[in-house]
Amino acid sequence: MVKKKTPKKRGKAKSTNKSRKRAVEAAPKKVASTKEEKALAAQPPKPKKIYKYIGPDNLSKIFHSADVTTLKCSLPKEFNDPYELFLTIDFNERPDALAFYADAIGELPQLPTTCFSRSPIVLPMWAHYAQNLEGFALEFLEDRLDKAFPQSRLDDVSYTDVPSKDLTTMLYRAHLIGKHRYTYFLQRMVFQAAYFTKASCWSYEQERRMVVQSGTRQADALTLLDVPIGCINSIICGPRASEQSKKTLFKKAEEIGCQSLELRIGKSSTIPYFVNADGEPFSFDQTEIVPNEQSCETCQEPLAEPTGQCSWCQIDDELRQLAASRNPFRILAHAGLLESYIEGMDAVGARKTE
Repeated sequence: MVKKKTPKKRGKAKSTNKSRKRAVEAAPKKVASTKEEKALAAQPPKPKKIYKYIGPDNLSKIFHSADVTTLKCSLPKEFNDPYELFLTIDFNERPDALAFYADAIGELPQLPTTCFSRSPIVLPMWAHYAQNLEGFALEFLEDRLDKAFPQSRLDDVSYTDVPSKDLTTMLYRAHLIGKHRYTYFLQRMVFQAAYFTKASCWSYEQERRMVVQSGTRQADALTLLDVPIGCINSIICGPRASEQSKKTLFKKAEEIGCQSLELRIGKSSTIPYFVNADGEPFSFDQTEIVPNEQSCETCQEPLAEPTGQCSWCQIDDELRQLAASRNPFRILAHAGLLESYIEGMDAVGARKTE
């Protein structure tokens, strides 16, 4: 007797197919890119720009040659941070782990290092390194620095007040497991952390550091790095630079073929701005220096709204007269009572604080 074949049930398959169809229909459809988006995607990424703040007394030393600009390098032990190379592992770990660290890492090498900032508008940097805003800053194209010094290491400095947990973990792996690769990883991680980590109190510097492996030279007990002049993209004068310094720097920018700018301190904002040799205004957009979209027609300070002039430059004689007529101190001064009024108010304030 031949058994009849039982027909296969297809209900479940149909249900699955319906689910797949619904999922496909629900999936977001890829929108074709516009011509502008395609053109933008085809553009090469903009080169990173970094900034070196320099005092006016070093102008002739920096530009002693037509072909190079000379930067000073220092060893970490010479830096103004007494905790350079410190933030690696947690030095409160077990004595056996610290003993292994000391043996595996030893004394960290002191390599020539030169420091930059990621921003040209850090006022403490202008104050500390550009002699109270009397100096200048150089804007470098990082890709050209990389090409000129391929064996050097350029990286951002990270800011923290605690040691790296990952480094401490790697320390114990190398110490307790004993595999070669863990000790290798530990050495590389310690070097990176030591040279590119600082305490958070230094974060205002926005530092980007270049550790130089080769290419330096010694002169008068200084370690110097001759950088090809083509690495400079802009020369920025400080707002308190002397007229002679400005003249020299603008002439040098013309010789190099790079942009010349002057940092300006405005009256409406704590964020500085720039003007070029033609008086055109520029701002720093946290990535690069770009032309201002809207600025005051009189003082060139950037504007939040297209008002033509900033509020300060809109003050005319009529507004000055109105302000003077509404100032009560002027009335007291005209009556000869201002000085006695202020003395009385000061006495009241003094009694309240007793």
